[in-house]
Amino acid sequence: MIQVIIYVAIAIIALAIGAAATMIVQKSMAQSRAKIIIDDAVREAEDLKKNKMLEGREEALRITSDAEKQANQRLAKVQSAEAKMKNREIQLNQQQSENQRTRNELENTRANLDAQSAMVEMKKAEVEKLQRTAQDTLEHISGLSSEEAKEKLIESLKDEAKTAAASYINDIMDEAKMTANKEAKRIVVQSIQRVATETAIENSVTVFHIDSDEIKGRIIGREGRNIRALEAATGIEIIVDDTPEAIVLSGFDPVRREIARLALHQLVADGRIHPARIEEVVAKVRKQVEEEIIETGKRTAIDLGIHGLHPDLIRMVGKMKYRSSYGQNLLQHSRETANLCAIMASELGLNPKKARRAGLLHDIGKVPDEEPELPHALLGMKLAEKYKEKPEICNAIGAHHDEVEQTSLLAPIVQVCDAISGARPGARREIVEAYIKRLNDLEQLAMSYPGVIKTYAIQAGRELRVIVGADKIDDVETEKLSAEIAKRIQDEMTYPGQVKITVIRETRSVSFAK
Repeated sequence: MIQVIIYVAIAIIALAIGAAATMIVQKSMAQSRAKIIIDDAVREAEDLKKNKMLEGREEALRITSDAEKQANQRLAKVQSAEAKMKNREIQLNQQQSENQRTRNELENTRANLDAQSAMVEMKKAEVEKLQRTAQDTLEHISGLSSEEAKEKLIESLKDEAKTAAASYINDIMDEAKMTANKEAKRIVVQSIQRVATETAIENSVTVFHIDSDEIKGRIIGREGRNIRALEAATGIEIIVDDTPEAIVLSGFDPVRREIARLALHQLVADGRIHPARIEEVVAKVRKQVEEEIIETGKRTAIDLGIHGLHPDLIRMVGKMKYRSSYGQNLLQHSRETANLCAIMASELGLNPKKARRAGLLHDIGKVPDEEPELPHALLGMKLAEKYKEKPEICNAIGAHHDEVEQTSLLAPIVQVCDAISGARPGARREIVEAYIKRLNDLEQLAMSYPGVIKTYAIQAGRELRVIVGADKIDDVETEKLSAEIAKRIQDEMTYPGQVKITVIRETRSVSFAK
């Protein structure tokens, strides 16, 4: 047992000795490897050091080279600038020398001029002395002073000029007398021949044709309410009689008659005829007629080649279509006058465009929205001035009936052409113009009273309908107003037969269901 233990101990000791030896060998090998690694690191450090030193030297050499290049470039620029400065200095020196030479030459020239001026003054003094001597000699010989001789010469020249001018004027006057009448007649006749305008005779009624007489009853309505609504809305008397398939619209204002005709046409075509519908259609047609008036004015201006008219003037030109002057359609008369003016102005060597413009606008005073107490020529001139027409055109409008003095050549042309257009056979009828003026005066008289909204002269002036505001006049005052208007018509106006004054006062209440 003890031997076993000894063997085990010996084995353990041997193992310990082997392990110690192994550890010593491993330590020796580790030391060797460490030395090798240290040596390798030292060598690599030496190599890295050498490489970095070489790179540093190369970088230093490169920087040095770049600095030398920049220094050389700057040196070259400095040398170039110095060369330019030297050249500039040389040029300045040369220019200074040239200026000095020019200055010297100018001084020499000035000295020469001063000398020449002195000589000229001396010569001038000598010439004046000789002139005075010659003048004294001539005055002594002729026995006249220079002023007296000058006056005698001027008088003799005046007499010769007057004689020659008088002879020339007499020749021109004789020639003008021989040719003036002939030439004037030629221009007027040629102008008239070159304008062909149909004769338009206006009247105060319009016939509205219907398909059958059954429609008459619908137009009249129950107890006449439809026809009364039409007459109140349009101001036109509607005559429904035994004339087959026709209804007569009577009124002096062509615009109102046209509104009534178109409204009736739409009502008959639509089939719905009652007071509310009538008022709606009349308002719509009135707007359409207003648009047609503007379109007519534009088309007339384009046809005549007239540009730049104010919109209000265009509207007035369009309204001429529905107005008449002594029975002659006003628009046709104005177009005819415009064409005559252009032709006559061309014959006389004047501007035909201005003449045409003045001829078209010469009667715009007959179609204003308001009718002040002024002759239509003066009113037309004021309207033209208001809308910035040229002074010669305004003067031609105002002077075509001699209300103002004629200041341009357009004025007599417009006056003559207006007379030519109005004086040709069949152009005008005096009685129609007087009739329309009387009816206008009748309406204006009633409109002058406060509270009056609308006035309509119907039945050829035998009835005056006056529509008043219900909120402004009561029932008692309507009777008083009717009597006052009747008395004033009796005192101030001349008319055949009698005039019936009807004052209408009605109250309307309008609501909308939404």
